[in-house]
Amino acid sequence: MAAAGLPPDQLAGVRPLGGGTYNTVEELRLTDGGRYVLKTAPTGPGLRYEFRLLAAETEFCRAAAEAGVPAPRALHTDDGPAVWHTLQTRCPGTPWDDSLSGAERAALRRELGAQVARLHEITGPAFGYPSGALGPLAPDWRTAFTAMLDAVLDDARRYAAELPLPADEVAKALAAGYGALDEVTVPRPVHFDLWQGNILVHRTPGGPRIGGLIDGERMFWGDPVADFVSLALLDDIEKDRDFLAGYREGGGRAVFGPAERIRYALYRAYLYLIMLIETVPRQAGEGHVRWVRETVAPQLVAALDDIARLARDA
Repeated sequence: MAAAGLPPDQLAGVRPLGGGTYNTVEELRLTDGGRYVLKTAPTGPGLRYEFRLLAAETEFCRAAAEAGVPAPRALHTDDGPAVWHTLQTRCPGTPWDDSLSGAERAALRRELGAQVARLHEITGPAFGYPSGALGPLAPDWRTAFTAMLDAVLDDARRYAAELPLPADEVAKALAAGYGALDEVTVPRPVHFDLWQGNILVHRTPGGPRIGGLIDGERMFWGDPVADFVSLALLDDIEKDRDFLAGYREGGGRAVFGPAERIRYALYRAYLYLIMLIETVPRQAGEGHVRWVRETVAPQLVAALDDIARLARDA
């Protein structure tokens, strides 16, 4: 708190915040009514890209502020080798849930689309994870993203994770689509974890609004198309007409030609690989492991099939 410019003697209480699946998240309440969020990284094993995740979150907060998008503001982040903690402002609202009406949901998806489009206007210095977890940023997107895929497949081998296909076969299937990556020439901020739990809804007198995009720890500099994966988790973003309308109104480019669909399939495969492999170091419960195998594994196979079909027809 002192390092963030907050008087430590004003701390009135600390309480855990639910919803996080990786870092420990706590709310700090001050005597003047101020509320802040403290995130602390775990000390156990993880995937290679997860090293120094909170450094990436701090970069996302900076990019969101530059874009004028509602998101936490990082007040202080540990600058040690492992980056153990970050202290942030707290955004208004609660995680998006099923209590919204159809009209409210449509309006929020449109608002969300415009915000993500603004975020995607920001440019970065190069491609890859700003945390440095996989090494320095790369000068081109193919180099960065193929390194990201190689790292997660190495994790699969290291943890002996159960995949629907052997890791080497997955790698071969992915490689068929790598040519489409060359079309991405400008690094943009990609949150890559914008499922509903990381979108806060703030209920105002004028109706619900987006209160903040949170948990940007998995952010990387890359292709905006990659954000569509978590925004339509286990589904197809092309079905989300409200989001896409807002995205285009906000200046975003949402064109789904052959190259974009190949890249979309590559990014789907990357996320589904992460979801399958991370269950091992996290020691996930039997119920979650079963859900991942029954629900996510077929989605990975479908993404690989899409890459093969689209690359063959290109």
